[in-house]
Amino acid sequence: MKKSSWLFIMILIVSTIMVVSANNWMSMWMGLEINLLSFTPLILNKTNKSSSEAAMMYFLIQSVSSMILMMMILNMMYSTTFMKMVNNMIITMSILIKMGAAPFHAWMPEIMSKMEWNKCLMLMTWQKVAPLMMMSNINNNFIINLSIIWSTMIGSLGGINQTSMRKMFGYSSINHLGWLMAINKSMNKWMIYLLTYSLLMMFICFTMMHYKIYFLNQMNNINMSNMEKVSMFIMMMSMGGMPPFIGFLPKWIVIQSMIHEKEFIMILIMIMFSLITLMYYMRIIINMTLFSNSSLKWIKNNSNNLPLIMILINFSLPMIMII
Repeated sequence: MKKSSWLFIMILIVSTIMVVSANNWMSMWMGLEINLLSFTPLILNKTNKSSSEAAMMYFLIQSVSSMILMMMILNMMYSTTFMKMVNNMIITMSILIKMGAAPFHAWMPEIMSKMEWNKCLMLMTWQKVAPLMMMSNINNNFIINLSIIWSTMIGSLGGINQTSMRKMFGYSSINHLGWLMAINKSMNKWMIYLLTYSLLMMFICFTMMHYKIYFLNQMNNINMSNMEKVSMFIMMMSMGGMPPFIGFLPKWIVIQSMIHEKEFIMILIMIMFSLITLMYYMRIIINMTLFSNSSLKWIKNNSNNLPLIMILINFSLPMIMII
């Protein structure tokens, strides 16, 4: 990684901390703008020609949502009670655009298909922190509830026909965002969810980057050891929220939290559509695990200790339950 990239990463981290620690809308808006201006240069890459298109798309979408947000913040000072309610709704929408939540989701998988895996990882994990923190300050349940249902539905249905792995994980991220927004009021809970999701995505993205996997049919031709295949299978099951893996823990927290709030219909919809995401995670690994791959003898198998760490982390859910 270039030295300038580290500078932008540091500014990105500082800008997110600025949003998290802010106590007014204007400071939050400033933090988001710094975040935008530091992430856009990180997307650009000389070897990947489509990265410039991704950077332009990201910049335009984030700029439009920032303009809407700024306009509503200024309008809030001089508005009546009814107008304040409308302002809150529009502010919620602008934050949903920033996160890539449904129905403002179309840019997210498209931009991800033009980026490298490490940039995709940042977009799916770190870039969610600031908007989610802003959303926890808004009391507008109708718009957020609607977005939760749409995000879980579109995130699961959109990934079915995809052959691009980055687009598939883009739709998966939208689905997980629906779950994140469901427990947005409790900061401890959504932080646990985001941390677990980030850890799982980090292992998957680094594996994809190591083997240079960008499309579904490449999964059949990669020269993985049996240990790596097992760890990949476990990672995908964990991402889908299959017990007893660690990926089930955050979903379990969401289910318990929503049952406590008596939101039974919404949680039923979310669980049903979560099974569809599990189906396309299984589609990724089914050829790799059930069929024996023919690999050339002279290809060196670069196995490392990462699969063992993945397996240990994923099987730590029963240990947490015992504790």
